[in-house]
Amino acid sequence: MIPQSPPVKTKQSWQSLLANAVTDADELLAQLGLSGALTAIDREKIRQFPLRVPQSYIHKMRYGDRQDPLLKQVFPLIDESFDIEGYSSDPVGDQFAVTSPGILQKYQGRALLVTTGACAIHCRYCFRRHFPYADSNPLASQLAHTLAELKADRSINEVILSGGDPLSLSDDKLAGLVSELEQIPHLKRLRIHTRLPVVLPARIDKRLLDWIAGCKLKVVMVIHANHANEIDDEAGLALFRLQQAGCQLLNQAVLLKGINDSAAALVTLSERLNDVNVMPYYLHVLDKVAGAHHFDVAEATAIELMDMIRKQLPGYLVPRLVREIQGEASKTVIR
Repeated sequence: MIPQSPPVKTKQSWQSLLANAVTDADELLAQLGLSGALTAIDREKIRQFPLRVPQSYIHKMRYGDRQDPLLKQVFPLIDESFDIEGYSSDPVGDQFAVTSPGILQKYQGRALLVTTGACAIHCRYCFRRHFPYADSNPLASQLAHTLAELKADRSINEVILSGGDPLSLSDDKLAGLVSELEQIPHLKRLRIHTRLPVVLPARIDKRLLDWIAGCKLKVVMVIHANHANEIDDEAGLALFRLQQAGCQLLNQAVLLKGINDSAAALVTLSERLNDVNVMPYYLHVLDKVAGAHHFDVAEATAIELMDMIRKQLPGYLVPRLVREIQGEASKTVIR
């Protein structure tokens, strides 16, 4: 008898993994052994900002733990349906900062390009959860006009790719866009704001790494991790590969009630970031977006936490506590 070889496991593409993200609250709870443990927002309201979470992120959650800090970032609780005074659809004035289709310009020398409304994951505290992406996507039909605007403004030396998440776009689209940006002589840096290396590490594939390594601009990637549990070995390897390709890596986090609002959680996050050679950059107090009030941490508490972590960490591992205020010339440093 000829022994049979074990079946070869086919590695799924990142596109397939993205397409197969969980979009049903009951399914998410069932996978975690939590059926009936949490009350989600009603189905009609959730259509406005659907649940979306890839399996690679679910696998990092603790089975049977309704207080898991990763689950709490993505589960659409009934709290979102409450109208709370002071919370709005545009808490940081993005729509007032639009200078051309897809371009937001708030700070001198920098322009933010809204490349897509798509994300691999829908974080329930997202400050752009109500943003009109359909009206602000230059890649759809107005890229030539957008590039002309960037070329005409010689004060801009850095372009920020944001969204949505720019890494949810194909490498052909991204490489094509970056190739056009490289032709603008006054640009020095390309900054990419993304959550995908953390939530979908498979996205960091050879094609992406190749165009990053060959980019003529200095590439700075700002990832978004709020809790040390998000940075597992797979994410760590993806971040290592990005560094090898020449990326400078920074992290921005949001201070979130019940998720990372303790000195222990923030210290552990900074230490874990240091393990994978990512510099803690910003810790944002919550942008007061409608539907996210239950994540808010009082500013006085945030300041106390910063004082506590300064006593436990070297200065280079302490992020700056900041708030974004509409019309200000920079982020406002709180501590």
